[in-house]
Amino acid sequence: MGNTVKEQQSKILVSSLFFASRLIILLSLPLEGVRSYGDFWNFYYLAGLGRPFRDIWIEFPPLFPFLSRGIYLLVGGREHAYVYLSVLVFSLIQAVTIYLFQCLAEEIWGKDEGLQRTFIYALLILGLFYGWAYFDCLAVFLALLGLYLAVKSRSLAAGIVLGLGGLVKWFPLLVLPSLWKWLEAKKATRVILSALLVLLIVWGALYVASPSLTKASILSQGAKGSWESVWALIDGNLQTGNFNPDANRLDPTTATLSAGNPALIPPWITLLFFGGFGLYLLWKAQLQALSQVSAFSGLTLVLFFLWSPGYSPQWVLYLIPFILLSFEKKRSILLGLVILLVNLLEWPLLLSRGMFQFLPGLIILRTFTYLIVGLWFAELVQKVSDR
Repeated sequence: MGNTVKEQQSKILVSSLFFASRLIILLSLPLEGVRSYGDFWNFYYLAGLGRPFRDIWIEFPPLFPFLSRGIYLLVGGREHAYVYLSVLVFSLIQAVTIYLFQCLAEEIWGKDEGLQRTFIYALLILGLFYGWAYFDCLAVFLALLGLYLAVKSRSLAAGIVLGLGGLVKWFPLLVLPSLWKWLEAKKATRVILSALLVLLIVWGALYVASPSLTKASILSQGAKGSWESVWALIDGNLQTGNFNPDANRLDPTTATLSAGNPALIPPWITLLFFGGFGLYLLWKAQLQALSQVSAFSGLTLVLFFLWSPGYSPQWVLYLIPFILLSFEKKRSILLGLVILLVNLLEWPLLLSRGMFQFLPGLIILRTFTYLIVGLWFAELVQKVSDR
């Protein structure tokens, strides 16, 4: 019992140190520095327009828009208070994510190695503005929590959590294929069905309450076109993922206004290739260890990034924990640093300064990097399967 208590205290200490260090960084910055290069300007604007899915259509799944609206109302619509409270919430979420990461790392690598990797993870994301200036950290937290609950054989809770993750962004649902292959059939079915049920209940309730705005919200992301991806280069869309300036959040008919050139290669065609390849890899994989589950989850994320018509640099937050959980330490540090630097080079270093002429080269570099990472994930899954 004593060792268990000490181990829990050790995990809490690391998370607490991360949170305290993050607060020191944020308190040292002016408000504009806290806002940094993130999307607070958009989050605050949308929160002030009205109730999500009832008064306005919104491109995000529902969990964050409701959280954002709640923060807006709690602070009485004051912008600076909205920003600071959001940053506090996101930083607290990341601190708990550090705790979950350490639990998973110790399951795979043992206590000492797991602690070292946790410190590496914490250092990589401590000053990274992606973690507090966007809401992706909430989806990362739910993805790791769902995986942790599956490890602890709490399959129903794991499915519910991953379903909630899918109500933040779709990425946590990409953990489901590896869990389907890893868990015994009954538990895997429970995870999948409970996650899908959560999605169905929430989206169904929203559609019943406000069909036109809910439908517009679902269609809006796909109507944006391509951005910051290989497919965007093919389409001639050298832009970020902003909406058409004529889009009116109060009018559902404007949700499908394209912001760029139409796709020369329809996404459903590329989905047949990447989805089919992913299913083939899933069929061939023999996932027997948590390290394989982590590696295959990372591989699924890479395949999604390569297929997606658009890409946002803060998506690197999803990949970093699976890299650090999967590869040997030196390689995981190298990969983590490389993909972070490539994404930071894209945003904010160059694009925030209007240097879009470098975007094609950055996209090709990032795509090549992710191809290498994906091959290494696949190699790792195969190596463990062959042991």
